[in-house]
Amino acid sequence: MNVQVKSHDVVIVGGGPVGMGLAIELGQRGISVAVVERHPEPQPIPKGQNLTQRTAEHFHFWGCEPELRAARTVPGDYGIGGMTAYGTLLSGYYNDWLPRELVRPFYFTDNERLPQYATEKVLRDRAAVLPSVELVYGWRAVDVTQDADGAIVDIEERKGLGKRRLRGRFVVGCDGANSVVRESTGMTQTRTDHDKLMVLLVFRSTGLHELLKRFPGKSFYNVLHPDLKGYWRFFGRVDLGETWFFHAPVPAGTTKENFDFNGLLYDSVGAEFDVAYDHIGFWDLRIAIADTYRNGSVFIAGDAAHSHPPYGGYGINTGFEDARNLGWKLAAVLEGWGGDALLDSYDAERRPVFASTARDFIESAIIDDRDFLEAYYPPKDAGSFQAALDARAAGSKSEVLAFEPNYAGSPVVFGPETAVCSAKGQHCYEARPGHHLAPRALSSGGNVFEALGRGFSLLAFGAPAQAVAAFELAAHAMDVPLTVIADTAADGREDYAAALVLVRPDQFVAWAGEAASLDAAAVLKRALAR
Repeated sequence: MNVQVKSHDVVIVGGGPVGMGLAIELGQRGISVAVVERHPEPQPIPKGQNLTQRTAEHFHFWGCEPELRAARTVPGDYGIGGMTAYGTLLSGYYNDWLPRELVRPFYFTDNERLPQYATEKVLRDRAAVLPSVELVYGWRAVDVTQDADGAIVDIEERKGLGKRRLRGRFVVGCDGANSVVRESTGMTQTRTDHDKLMVLLVFRSTGLHELLKRFPGKSFYNVLHPDLKGYWRFFGRVDLGETWFFHAPVPAGTTKENFDFNGLLYDSVGAEFDVAYDHIGFWDLRIAIADTYRNGSVFIAGDAAHSHPPYGGYGINTGFEDARNLGWKLAAVLEGWGGDALLDSYDAERRPVFASTARDFIESAIIDDRDFLEAYYPPKDAGSFQAALDARAAGSKSEVLAFEPNYAGSPVVFGPETAVCSAKGQHCYEARPGHHLAPRALSSGGNVFEALGRGFSLLAFGAPAQAVAAFELAAHAMDVPLTVIADTAADGREDYAAALVLVRPDQFVAWAGEAASLDAAAVLKRALAR
């Protein structure tokens, strides 16, 4: 049988949020991309709702931040904060949870909250207008093979007999936890199974909205129950007034037909209310991470590379960061200004960050909640319980402040010798290699982030002209796209604590220093693995 073959620079398998984000990252640079997605329309399951300030920055650079804001399903004047309650939502024992507004000064954009299918629609619309992006809806990948020229993806119609082949210099699997790309290329996983069957309920209830009006500005609610040993019952608003989703552990063997889901909801809230189900589904609570994110010309990202329970809203945000990290590096290699070893830094940077996220923020939260529930019991000592609950509110603030994914230990940044790549860090304005650049105003008006280029950017705040020229000459000799942002070191820009700051295309600092210690060519060569 004669099978049609079409070639692209990059073939992306999976057109969910991560795959579409990667397609936009590449397509905006003129890279030829094909995206294979089995679903013609986004699936109406409201997962992945909490988008961090950093994720909103991605949408700014992808040219669709206003569309993201417009797609919000909860009105803009209603808060998107969270709370944790003990026993039931209406028990009277609760505290604020994950106040992400605390880190707002260190990012260029506000955070956001909307259902994943609404986010996907924004990304699909943006990708559709990029000339170098081909969207292949209604097809699925069945196999991936590699040869000396790249990789080949065999695809077939999801509801039809059609078969095609797509060739790419590179292939990226963004095809979820059961990734065909990962399995086809022999990338193994390490799993931590918590032996918990979880239910996802999507339902409509105006009564629940009325009951929770007593908590204005809250959009997600975590219920800690002593019987669950630290595992959560979790409610989230899909819109303001009617639609909700709910995650919780259920007994093994639970099906749609043999369990009282209304009773579970009532027990979690502490009251009865009207319920009309739109979806009942199940998933296993486990954490999985691929043992490598690269095999030759094939990469994996998002849930194909790592998966964990939707605790704390880390999943979709982690996947988007995968797309930004990998996207500019693929473009650098394809355009000839990045070395092939630069692609290895994707695994070196992103895999430890996920491992830290899972260990230091998700699993540690389960353990901390379990220990809290074992140590404190309101009927026994209500005063001590309330004091401990108040202390947990402070702990939630510390968690938000400590979540600062960074690449300080990366081989392509100039971090401290003993540094490691981690999700744990400290937010500050200082320009530190391997860390996200904080926004600062320019004396000419606007913000540093509005002046950053699509390639590398050099912040030159009071640096000697010859130091700037050294970078420009080195970048020209190496064909590296470089945008120079010159300004005086005043009005907050001195907070960077360096006269020269080299910023990568993903807004992470590659190098920061002074003119006296400058070897511009050596800095660029290391930053690009050349």
